[in-house]
Amino acid sequence: MMTSQTTTNGRLSKRVQEIKPSGIRRFFDLASKMENIISLGVGEPDFVTPWNVREASISSLERGFTAYSANAGIIELRREIAAYMDRRFSVQYDPEQEILVTVGASEAIDIGMRAILDEGDEVIIVEPSFVSYAPLVQMAGGVPVAVGTKIEDDFKVSAEQIEAAITPKTKVIMLSFPNNPTGTTMNAAEMHGIAALAERYDLLVFSDEIYAELSYDADHVSFASLAGMKERTILISGFSKAFAMTGWRLGFVLAPPDLLAAMLKIHQYSLMCAPTMAQYGALEALQSGMDDVERMKQSYKQRRNFVVKSFAEIGLECHIPGGAFYAFPSIASTGLSSEQFAEKLLLEERVAVVPGHVFGEGGEGHIRCSYATSMENLEQAVKRINRLLERL
Repeated sequence: MMTSQTTTNGRLSKRVQEIKPSGIRRFFDLASKMENIISLGVGEPDFVTPWNVREASISSLERGFTAYSANAGIIELRREIAAYMDRRFSVQYDPEQEILVTVGASEAIDIGMRAILDEGDEVIIVEPSFVSYAPLVQMAGGVPVAVGTKIEDDFKVSAEQIEAAITPKTKVIMLSFPNNPTGTTMNAAEMHGIAALAERYDLLVFSDEIYAELSYDADHVSFASLAGMKERTILISGFSKAFAMTGWRLGFVLAPPDLLAAMLKIHQYSLMCAPTMAQYGALEALQSGMDDVERMKQSYKQRRNFVVKSFAEIGLECHIPGGAFYAFPSIASTGLSSEQFAEKLLLEERVAVVPGHVFGEGGEGHIRCSYATSMENLEQAVKRINRLLERL
C-alpha cells in the first residue's frame, strides 16, 4: 500500500519537487501570527499608489475598457514605455516589436527563461540574488550556476569571476542592479567587462532593472545602453517598486524582435494579456507620475542613510546600498547563522528580517532589512536589534 507521500510524489513532476519553497515565506508566516511586530522583511513600498494613477484605472472601468487588450499590451502604454526608457535610460525600443507588457516583472523573467533555455543550458546568476531566479531557471529546464559576491567588494561582481564560471553549456548571464537584497549598483565602467564577455562567448544577458529609478548616488545605467548590448539583452522592469504598484502586477520586458516574439508566444498561451485596467493606470503613472517617484525616492534615501549609520553605531558592518530599499548588514560577528539570528530576532524582539542565506550561499552571514517603512518603525527596530546584540 502506497503512503500519501508516495502518492503525492508520484503525481508531481521531479522538476517541481526539486524546487525548495521560498525561504522568505517562512518568516512572513511566523510574523503574521505574532503581535507587536516591526517588519523589515517585506520587499514592497510603504506608499500607496498615487491617486491620479488609481483614478486613471477607475476611469478606464467607468468607460468600459474591460475587454482583453492586445497580447503585448495596449499600444498607448507600449509607446509610453518606449518614450520613458529613451528619456530616462537612453535605450530605444520599437513599441510594436520589442516591448511586451507582462503580469509583473516575475512573469517577464519566467517567459524569458522558457523561451531561451533548452534542457541543461546553464545560467550564471550573480548572488546574493532575488529568490526567484534560480527556481525559474530550473523550471525552464536550465541549470543555475551561482557566482558569489562579498561585502568587502560592496557585493559587486567582476568580469573575471563570471568568466571563471563560463562553460560550453553557458547561455545566459543573469544580472540585477540595483540589486535585491544588497542594494548594490554598478556603473558603466564596471559593466563593460561583463559586456565584453557576452560578446566573446556569444551569451545573452538578462538585466533585471526593476529598481532602476531607486538609484540614490548616481544615475542608473541600463545594461542595454552599452555598445552592442541591446541585441544581447533581455531587459526586465515594471511598475511595482518605484511607482508603488506592487498589487497591480504589471511589468514589462524589452528585447530584440526574435526573442520578444518567442516570449509573446508563451505569454499568449499562458496569460493572454496583462489586466487592462492596470495598464491604464500604468499609462498615467508614466505620463504624470515622475514627481511622485522622486518624492518617494528622496524619502527612501533619507531612511537608507539613517539605517546604514545606525547599524554602524550598533556594531553591524553594512555597505552603503546605492539603490533599491534594502540594507544587507553582516551578522557574522554574532557567531549565529543568518537563519538563527533572524529567528532569534523575531521571537525575542519582534523584528522580522529575512535571513541572507535564502538569497544564495553568498548571503549567509547577513540579513536583509527593508527600509521601506516609517522612520518611527526603523528607529524602534534598530533599538530592538541592539538589545539582541547586547545580549549576544
